[in-house]
Amino acid sequence: MKRLISWNVNGIRACVQKGFLAYFNGFDADIFCLQETKISAGQIELELQGYHQYWNYSVKKGYSGTAIFTREEPISVSTGIGLALHDQEGRVICAEYPDWFLVTVYTPNSQNELARLPYRMQWEDDFRIWLGKLNRKKPVIFCGDLNVAHKEIDLRNPKTNRKNAGFTDEERSKFTDLLHSGFVDSFRHFYPNQTDAYTWWSYMMKAREKNVGWRIDYFCVSEQLSPIMHDALIHPGVQGSDHCPVELQLR
Repeated sequence: MKRLISWNVNGIRACVQKGFLAYFNGFDADIFCLQETKISAGQIELELQGYHQYWNYSVKKGYSGTAIFTREEPISVSTGIGLALHDQEGRVICAEYPDWFLVTVYTPNSQNELARLPYRMQWEDDFRIWLGKLNRKKPVIFCGDLNVAHKEIDLRNPKTNRKNAGFTDEERSKFTDLLHSGFVDSFRHFYPNQTDAYTWWSYMMKAREKNVGWRIDYFCVSEQLSPIMHDALIHPGVQGSDHCPVELQLR
């Protein structure tokens, strides 16, 4: 059984102060992916015995960023999607293994008043095209904070959030397009009707305590990998960030 974990840590240095290493060691995952690390090169050294570490940093300091920690050394590792428009913010790392590619991604947020929605739409198209090229070489597993709740079941208050960042018709439609291009939302594969299953909660209004949340963190896999999926889990009890980790188990 392989265990893959993905977690938006909302600042790795802050998360370390809140128990990250204890959680990391407790999961004992084969691969552990991070988003929103918010650091530059050299700002932290993590002692992760037995893991290879790969980081992608944003040009803008204290912003975005991703990482992969993996027991098995990949065949190759690359950062970005090959387009300068998108590759300044440290949002993507791709690790190649013998049977599949693993991608960790931190999708751009459309921001207040949807200020960045046009850019987000361009990102969605370019990221989908890039994933498709990978998928033609070998199957893909991609994970991360995709900054979209796909269906009404994926957030507590769909009606009042209909035109807010992360639940616009445009963002949801792009995620549908991505799945239709040959991918499976692993959690909904196993739990199509599960309600109150969220991965992010606002820090305001005791949202986490009341479980007023959104499911915006995912593991998605190429359709041809569906037979080797064993389970997909959400770990809402893990503190340290406004997001919680999500997990994919492979046979």
